[in-house]
Amino acid sequence: MEQAGTGLEKIVVDSLRRVPQAEAPLLAWPLVCGSVVAGRTQALEFSNSVLRVEVPDAGWKREMQSLAPRYLATLNRYAGQKVERIEFVIRQGKQE
Repeated sequence: MEQAGTGLEKIVVDSLRRVPQAEAPLLAWPLVCGSVVAGRTQALEFSNSVLRVEVPDAGWKREMQSLAPRYLATLNRYAGQKVERIEFVIRQGKQE
């Protein structure tokens, strides 16, 4: 099973390295955070080594900030781009 996981990861990495550089972190976000988190968040843009991710509310923002180091490490492994920081922004219409 571990070989299958390694092979799948190689396919993902190879695929992400074929897309335009600014898109790779955006496309990698759902893979990095998982389906539940991806269903509640949205990668908005990647610029100046910062990935901006929209979250539903302040509670999600706090939780995501605590998980950011783990997400950064995986993003940098998958995306082929140096993501230095993830900036979590609250969806329009919500209060911090």
